[in-house]
Amino acid sequence: MLKLYDHAVESRLLLGTALYPSPAIMADAVRAARCDIVTVSLRRESGTARAGQDFWGFIRDLGIRVLPNTAGCHTVKEAVTTAQMAREVFGTPWVKLEVINDADTLQPDVFGLVEAARILTKDGFQVFPYCTEDLGVAERLVEAGCEVLMPWGAPIGSARGLNNVYGLRSLRAHFPDIPLIVDAGLGVPSHAAAAMELGYDAVLLNTAVAKAGDPVKMANAFARAVEAGRLAFEADPLEPRDMAAPSTPVLGKAFLE
Repeated sequence: MLKLYDHAVESRLLLGTALYPSPAIMADAVRAARCDIVTVSLRRESGTARAGQDFWGFIRDLGIRVLPNTAGCHTVKEAVTTAQMAREVFGTPWVKLEVINDADTLQPDVFGLVEAARILTKDGFQVFPYCTEDLGVAERLVEAGCEVLMPWGAPIGSARGLNNVYGLRSLRAHFPDIPLIVDAGLGVPSHAAAAMELGYDAVLLNTAVAKAGDPVKMANAFARAVEAGRLAFEADPLEPRDMAAPSTPVLGKAFLE
């Protein structure tokens, strides 16, 4: 079982709740994924006549843990303010912290991310930072009080999979006791399985499911891939090698003269 801060979860698949064709399809996809945690943006609670309340009702009916996020925030002040508002709306100290630097790649502003994480941790938040696979940045986030790290696989919504396997593997080796969740850029279930085979504790995705032709089927496929990848990691898979290794013993083989 995976423990994130003070909360134990069985599912290692976290799912986003944006971009679905309808709230009903989103709810069906979440059920098909069998996930214990969904991410929700505060922006859905905004707007005329608090239209987000209908959406929030769907989330409450699912009966699972909510991880609010600061999606779309580009400054430390904006991210901190959004997190504080989300804590009031959703009633949780959890926050997926995003401080975006570049509008094209949606790459995190790592300097602002560390600063915002430090401020929020001191304010009692349990921070899940959306970060890169950079070891130095990860160390600063841990020093700032983060007990979970969420490095990207690739840019958000790009469906490119794991762009830097070496970096992700190094991060896993460097932080063996900290929960690591690959967040963003996964496109197909095999990407999720690959992340889990590296020893990552979970994956978080949204676009790959929400924008699929059949979000419910895709959610189920990702759930199975995450389970398979975790089982493969726990089974201690065979290391790659450069030379062939016969599966049939050569000892006792008949030789003709």
